[in-house]
Amino acid sequence: MRKVLVTGSAGFIGFHLSQLLLEEGFAVVGFDGMTDYYDVRLKERRHQMLLQNQHFSAHVGMLEDLDSLRSLALAERPNVIVHLAAQAGVRYSLENPRAYIEANIVGTFNVMECARELAIEHLLMASTSSVYGANEVMPFDELERVETQMTLYAATKKANESMGHSYAHLWNLPTTMFRFFTVYGPWGRPDMALFKFTEGILTGNEIDIYNNGEMYRDFTYVTDLVRAIRLLIDVPPVRPTCADEIVEGDSLSPVAPYRIVNIGNGDKVKLLDYVEAIERECGREAVRNYLPMQKGDVPATWANTDLLNRITGYKPHTGYREGIRQFVAWYRDYYGR
Repeated sequence: MRKVLVTGSAGFIGFHLSQLLLEEGFAVVGFDGMTDYYDVRLKERRHQMLLQNQHFSAHVGMLEDLDSLRSLALAERPNVIVHLAAQAGVRYSLENPRAYIEANIVGTFNVMECARELAIEHLLMASTSSVYGANEVMPFDELERVETQMTLYAATKKANESMGHSYAHLWNLPTTMFRFFTVYGPWGRPDMALFKFTEGILTGNEIDIYNNGEMYRDFTYVTDLVRAIRLLIDVPPVRPTCADEIVEGDSLSPVAPYRIVNIGNGDKVKLLDYVEAIERECGREAVRNYLPMQKGDVPATWANTDLLNRITGYKPHTGYREGIRQFVAWYRDYYGR
């Protein structure tokens, strides 16, 4: 049985990925810090559900604690590591920047050290669409230069990409970085827009809509996202022997077994259309509080997913209205509203 170490297994995406891997016959070793960035009870419930499968084990620890992480990795000896744990949240990085350096830079370095020592088959690490920053040419393509990050969160993720490339080159460590585009769905984080909008609408409280609603996002349903990650596990990049081996449009490095892949729905949706879809599912209108653009935010994101499709044969496909329907149904059930 192949074994995968998933960091951030009690998190939104890590939970869904762990579920999928278990369903497909993998053993999953979960590692999570259980920080109080948001309601720890939600994280604990996710782990409780995963622990119903005998092939899942849960371990609590901080990425910054190399000894703890290394001891677990050496004891379990996973074939693959999927590194999802991070200090998340674009806006929180304005309030507590140090948390991002410690978790996202030091923590990711520790994960890479474990992967190097174990010489694992494939290291997959989460990046973000936020690395595209002030880029304006859309849809965003993996071959674009990304030098204009707008927040420290995005900057730490761009640093992770560079760190990953260096380790892939130096240690011949097959590494795939995936850039997520606005992931949403059941069991989502309370700090994310869909959660806040749904909660506000159902409780009759106002919701904050930035840039007066003139924003667009490539909304990616979580089950589509984790399916893409699952398929990427099976296609570790291989260091090319010459530049001619790199197919046009592939982000494969010419000097390392390293690749960057966008995971998005491949479409952009206006924020106000998204809000209206939530209103329909909730059966009531929102009390809207229109605000200017928030510091560090960008007006639009939109993924080119051609490379993902070429490598895996898969393209995320869940429309935002169906995804919102699934989320609101989960929210009402979980919170009794």
